[in-house]
Amino acid sequence: MKIVTDTSTLYSPKEGQELGITVLPLCVTVNKKTYREFVDIDSQQFLQLVKEGIPSSSQPPAGEFLEIFENKDEDILVISMADGLSGTYQSAVGMKNSLDENDHIHIINTKTLCGPHRYLVQKALTLKKEKKTLDEIKEELHNSIQTVKSFLIPQDFDFLRRGGRLTPLAAKIGSLLKIVPVLIQTEDGKRLEKFAMKRTMSGAINEDYRIYISHAGVLEKAQEVKEQLQKHFQNIAIELLDLSPAFITQGGPECIAIQIIKS
Repeated sequence: MKIVTDTSTLYSPKEGQELGITVLPLCVTVNKKTYREFVDIDSQQFLQLVKEGIPSSSQPPAGEFLEIFENKDEDILVISMADGLSGTYQSAVGMKNSLDENDHIHIINTKTLCGPHRYLVQKALTLKKEKKTLDEIKEELHNSIQTVKSFLIPQDFDFLRRGGRLTPLAAKIGSLLKIVPVLIQTEDGKRLEKFAMKRTMSGAINEDYRIYISHAGVLEKAQEVKEQLQKHFQNIAIELLDLSPAFITQGGPECIAIQIIKS
């Protein structure tokens, strides 16, 4: 079984190769020039570029899926980032449906991104090494997906507003009030709305969960958030990650994402 994913996992294609998986790079465009993240550009370079122009992001080219899907010698499990936050899932599904023989292709909409997405790929790899069947792996991943919560603390609402990632209410709040609200993914995983994070996290997670804190160029702030959370959740693993260019495009420079998933 071949595992295929994208750089929403914050794995580079090279790191994926070392792990034995295929990682397709998402793309970002600034000043009419397109870059493949973690191939042509890293996060620090991108943070410098966005000072010069308005960025946009896009999914991997559909042809990359076709090249992988045409290999019918083994099952292919695509663990895609959230449908609605990117066209990656729909691109994979469309390419699968274009093939006459596609029973070997299995595509999962993780309904998440970044930290939890990374964990789901790690879980699939572990289950594969444990000789679990494809159906067992898919069931385990779907069970974990149901437990994901993602929160975003943005600094610049223009990035979110341009990308259509906000519900109308959240966009209005961000425009009118001089505050930085905490945003959470909507139930369908496609947009963000204003939410109270503290109440949800306090009542929702225990030592069976993992917490991911991802940031866009603000390591010290992210470390402060980690220290505060660790005081409340002493027995839970908390991992710090750098956001990729595609998600800096969506969340904006200096944003911080806090995500949880049941392990």
